[in-house]
Amino acid sequence: MIHAEGVAEVTDTTFDGEVLGAGLPVLVEFTADWCGPCRQLAPVLGAVAAEEADRIKVVQIDVDRNPGVTSRYAVLSTPTLMVFRDGEPLMSMTGARPKRRLLQDLKNILLPPPPS
Repeated sequence: MIHAEGVAEVTDTTFDGEVLGAGLPVLVEFTADWCGPCRQLAPVLGAVAAEEADRIKVVQIDVDRNPGVTSRYAVLSTPTLMVFRDGEPLMSMTGARPKRRLLQDLKNILLPPPPS
């Protein structure tokens, strides 16, 4: 799988605990080794994971090795980005996008920054 730096991998086994049980909103990338746009998205997700770590958790799941979660959320193409909060999917986006557009798409979901 294409690993984005700072982005954890989840599986059919760990998904519910890592994503549905998370205290923060979670951005999940449904990805695959053979997916070109997923490779383009990897550095974007790594940057978002690093810059927004206190407001959103970023993980990825390989669709080929994890058919359970992939079919549960009816993911038909890669990359699909889904955002979960409090165990519920809030939004879904398909395709690679630059960081600025991704952050714009997420602006209503990101928690406010913690007070300094």
